Amino acid sequence: MAKDKDRIQKQVNIVNRKASFEYQFLDKYTAGIMLKGTEIKSIREGKVNMQDGYAVFTNGELWLHNLHISTYTEGTHYNHEPMRARKLLLNKRELRKLESGAEEQGVTIIPTRVFINDRGFAKVEIALARGKKLYDKRQDIKEKDVKREMDRAGY
Repeated sequence: MAKDKDRIQKQVNIVNRKASFEYQFLDKYTAGIMLKGTEIKSIREGKVNMQDGYAVFTNGELWLHNLHISTYTEGTHYNHEPMRARKLLLNKRELRKLESGAEEQGVTIIPTRVFINDRGFAKVEIALARGKKLYDKRQDIKEKDVKREMDRAGY
């Protein structure tokens, strides 16, 4: 039993670090996510990969694609499909705002963070994002280097 408790993390906070490098965030939202039983157990173990994740509107509903939640090791034949599409839960006002923003050229909706809130529910932080150009990425790298040098120097 103690071994089981060690495997499950107290605070789950999985961040898509690549997203902040590849995209410029225009707006962020926190959405609920419809999961199956074994999916929430895998999330609590921290077994989520959202590198290629994106969200798409289908029939007025927001669906999250390419969010890989590993199969639960203790699951039986009722285990979930790791790459299945998952419905995101937002209120109508937020959905309308996101849909109008996503219709713009070059703008997409991507997951930036998966976490468990204080009530124990899995949440996904999604961002309305625009892809960065190469020179934008170079600028970000330069700013990070300058900040790192300032920290080393003790400023």
